[in-house]
Amino acid sequence: MVTLGSLWLAILLATILVWIAAALIWMVLPHHRTDYKRLPDEEAARSVLGAQNLAPGDYDIPHCTSSKDMQQPETKRKFKQGPVAFITVLPNRPPPMGRNMVLTVAFYLTVSTIVAYVVSRALEPGADYLLVFRLTSTIAWLAYGFAVIPDAIWFGRPWSSIAKALADALVYALLTAGVFGWLWPS
Repeated sequence: MVTLGSLWLAILLATILVWIAAALIWMVLPHHRTDYKRLPDEEAARSVLGAQNLAPGDYDIPHCTSSKDMQQPETKRKFKQGPVAFITVLPNRPPPMGRNMVLTVAFYLTVSTIVAYVVSRALEPGADYLLVFRLTSTIAWLAYGFAVIPDAIWFGRPWSSIAKALADALVYALLTAGVFGWLWPS
């Protein structure tokens, strides 16, 4: 039986490699620079939203609290007239990069630990590299990527952004799988 303790180095190394890969993907590669668009009149939108004094959180326009609200003539008019939007409001400050990096590392560490747990239950010591790689990469890809798909289905996030997120997740999964295959106990 493979224990989590015997996989501690693989867990840590996968976490570090995924963190480095994510940093390079987001800071060096250009493909995410088109994920968000500039508003035609950003200052007017800032003025209108600023006057609302919104607390941090998620908002929708038009707002409906039930399926019954969706059937109201006024609500149907608002949907037809537009805009239809989901808005996430953050605190009025630059993003806390240090805190966010620590939380990101904690996320990657959690994923690596869960991947290690599942694979350690499924495979024996001395399992073939390719078998470890295939199982680990599949689990890691699911963990890193597939939760974003409902964002396109329900919240209008562009499928191109989802495709990029899934591609990024595949890179993270392949790195994770490579480390686990390499360091799998004999």
